Amino acid sequence: MRPSSIANRSLYANPQTNSQATLLKLNEKKKEYEAVAALERTSSAFLERILGLADDCDVMAMAGEVHGQVSEQWPRMFHILSLFLNARGSSEDQADSTSQGEMLVRIPIEDAIESNAAANTSE
Repeated sequence: MRPSSIANRSLYANPQTNSQATLLKLNEKKKEYEAVAALERTSSAFLERILGLADDCDVMAMAGEVHGQVSEQWPRMFHILSLFLNARGSSEDQADSTSQGEMLVRIPIEDAIESNAAANTSE
């Protein structure tokens, strides 16, 4: 039988050195874990911000589509308006020829009453 080579190693020979080395490794692993956890939290916050920006971009894209649809309608609206004005102008020409130029005028009665009352009090 051959004697074990483990007993010759210095790490296993001194249990106090062994526990200190284990504690150093444990502290190093704790620091690594805390760094990874902080990176994960930061990544999650960054992901939420990017998703919020993506939602804002989607809203702006939909607003752009609506703006394009509205802008597309303007030439049609102006065409319809010109047709209406042309039809109205021709009907007014016909109405003017038949009505012999009658026109309604609004006379502000309140001003006339006030000026008449002021004239009567000054006499």
